[in-house]
This record gives sequence, C-alpha cells and structure tokens, in this order.
Amino acid sequence: MSEKKNPVQWVRSLLFVGQIYFMMPIIGLAFAPWALFSKRGARACCKTYSRWVFWTARWMVGLKVEVRGTPPTEPGLVAAKHQSFLDIMMIFTAIPSGKFIMKKSILWTPVVGQYAKLLNCIAVDRGKRGAAIEKMVADVKVGQVEPGQLIIYSQGTRVAPGAQKPYKGGTGILYEQLGQTCFPVATNVGVFWPRTGIYRKPGVAVVEFLEPIEPGVDRNEFMALLEERVEARSNALMREAGFDVS
Repeated sequence: MSEKKNPVQWVRSLLFVGQIYFMMPIIGLAFAPWALFSKRGARACCKTYSRWVFWTARWMVGLKVEVRGTPPTEPGLVAAKHQSFLDIMMIFTAIPSGKFIMKKSILWTPVVGQYAKLLNCIAVDRGKRGAAIEKMVADVKVGQVEPGQLIIYSQGTRVAPGAQKPYKGGTGILYEQLGQTCFPVATNVGVFWPRTGIYRKPGVAVVEFLEPIEPGVDRNEFMALLEERVEARSNALMREAGFDVS
C-alpha cells in the first residue's frame, strides 16, 4: 500500500523542487567568472548552492540536515551510501576538497556537468568501469588529479531505503591500489528525499562519517567490513527516522 501524502506538503515540495532547479543556473552563472579560473571558486559555487538548498529545505518543507561523525580533512577515499541528490550535497559540503566518481552521462547535465569537469570529478563509463578505475588510479599516482577526498558510491547508484543492492568491487580496487584511508559514510536521507519524485518529508536527514578503515586490509576483508559498517549504521539511522527497515 502506498503511503498517504499530505496535500499541503505536496504543494510545498513542488515549490521547493521548482526553486532549487531555478536557482541552480543562477548561482552557477554568478560564480562562473571565478570558477572558470579556480577550483576554489568551483567548490565555493557548489557549496553555496548546497547551503541554499539546505536553508530553503528547512523552512519550505521542514527538512533539516545534520552531519555526524568526523569528516576527513586529509586525502582519502570516501565510500558512501547513496540514496538521493541530498546526500551528494551534504557530503560535498562537509569535506574540504571532494571530487566524485560518477557516471559519464552526468557530464552532459547543464551546470552540474560543467562544474563536475571544473572539479576534476572522474567520469566512469559503466560499461567499461574497470578500465576507467585503472586510468583514475594512474592519474592520481602521477599527480594529474589534484589531491583531495575521492567520493565513491560503493553500490554504484542510488538505492531506496529498505532495498538491497550488492557492493561493487571498484571500491576495493581503489582502496587497495591507492593505499589511502577509507572513510565510510552512512545515511538516511532517502527516507525524506527519495531518489525519484517530488514529495519531500519533514524531519532530520543525516549523513554520518563512520570509523575510518586504515590502509593495508585485505581487499575482500575490506569490502566485507565496509558493507557491514555502512549498512548497519544506515539501517539504524533509518529506524531513527521512523522507517521500518524490515
């Protein structure tokens, strides 16, 4: 049975979603003269837009955001649970120099694609994922990519609350070959901001940085540990938000 939606909240959600997409090119163009010549400017633009979304979500639809744990400040691999566009903004805003591994088609998205290029995000052809990861590892090792926090969604896509999807081996390859600390991230944002649709629920959306996994763990052991930590904590956060994980 589908959940009954409050008609007033639905209208508020529609207005909220409309204005965040309206503001995206405005903020993007406002920062363009700085962003075109400086990654600092590109990051400032993306964080400014994210904070605009957080602020308007709070008073338009009653949705607050909260970052828990200790976000990394040193270079490393951020392996996160992905449920909606909201966790992208929350993670990026919480760390100093984030760049994403993302599907190649996003590069063609207006504004988002242009800023992804300016931030040196890694575009992955899903049909050639292994080759793309090898190239990315090589680029990092020879210094062609600016150091920072590399963000990967280990399940490869947005996953709805309660749904199950396997963790992909690319995260393990990156962890092993880069030799950097991995920072797992759990979330419950999909309970309030779903991966599809317009309706937004009031509440507290949480992104939580978990205990880091230091370099040197066997790849298979690392993947098992990563999945265990992220899934267990994400389930706990979703229960905290009133979602029946079972």
